[in-house]
Amino acid sequence: MLTPVINATGVLLHTNLGRAPLAHHQDASFFNLELNLASGKRGSRQHAVGSLIASAVGAEAAIVVNNCASAVLLALAALPQGRGVAVSRGELVEIGGGFRVPDVMAQSGARLVEVGTTNRTRLADFDNAIQNDDVGLALHVHQSNYRIIGFTEAVSIKELGTLDVPVLADIGSGLLDAGCPWLSGPPPTWLAGEPAARQSLADGADLVMFSGDKLMGGPQCGILAGSRELIDKCASHPLARAVRPGGLVLSSLQTTILSYLNRDGTAIPFWRQATTPIDDLRQRADAVATQCAGAPVAVGVIDTMAVPGGGTLPGVEIPSVGLRLEGDMSRRLRFEDRPIIARVEGGATVLDLRTIDPSDDDAVAAALNTLT
Repeated sequence: MLTPVINATGVLLHTNLGRAPLAHHQDASFFNLELNLASGKRGSRQHAVGSLIASAVGAEAAIVVNNCASAVLLALAALPQGRGVAVSRGELVEIGGGFRVPDVMAQSGARLVEVGTTNRTRLADFDNAIQNDDVGLALHVHQSNYRIIGFTEAVSIKELGTLDVPVLADIGSGLLDAGCPWLSGPPPTWLAGEPAARQSLADGADLVMFSGDKLMGGPQCGILAGSRELIDKCASHPLARAVRPGGLVLSSLQTTILSYLNRDGTAIPFWRQATTPIDDLRQRADAVATQCAGAPVAVGVIDTMAVPGGGTLPGVEIPSVGLRLEGDMSRRLRFEDRPIIARVEGGATVLDLRTIDPSDDDAVAAALNTLT
């Protein structure tokens, strides 16, 4: 059955562990999910949270669906209206679970128009497709879980914005603003080059689509934000009802977005973990190791590297500190009352402090003291 676990893997957005950690409590109560309190008539479940999201990313409007794949599916079903959608061959990606952009497009009923090559696509390739084919949209897909390096060329969202067709941008990981105004300092260096919703819209995207449970740090959902005209078309499409989220997701998402609007990144667990200073992690690791001084298995403190995970920022590492145990203790740790999910490197077990909540340090120490 589903049970809470301690994530000691060093993967901040671990898909197998539910991606972004999230705390949300809601009393058993009715609430105005689809009731307009001002008029007393039926309203839209999308309006309240959608307006907050739009404010957070500088969009005219926004709606929420159940994941990013649903957001792409809905946009491609609602907007091309029988016309082609131009996509670079270098962006015809496969995401987790074997789902592929061409397959999603086929299910939407949109017609795929491939442009460029795997490693090099130019603006002229999109122009040629628009001139010589019945293309109604240009789709930009973020290569969120892989990189092509070497002899490469790609078309930016800003360049696509010069075309005579609407531009849709699947930015994937859900960074709301490259400036990270919700943090007390500058944006983390490991975010360099990651597309953000606000900047993508400012660069000329008419609609952006992204996940809520990755860099945004909210519940699993997909978000569409941008032009009110395009959002209205998506919201009125029959498929919108099939992919709409429930009230619990919307309530949780509202809490997350309000934290962004209040510029309170410390209220979002993902950002707390991702930006914890290395010295703080080392102090915690030393404290746990001290508690385990007499443990049957020796516990050492090591420097290590965490990763964002969740199909975001491939190749990016974040300095961290871990606890090292000789041998593979991962199975034994998984059978704790509160399972601890660790990683095994070079025949040793590593527990990364960056992904362990400080409130769980004592539980980790207690588990290590009973290992045999």
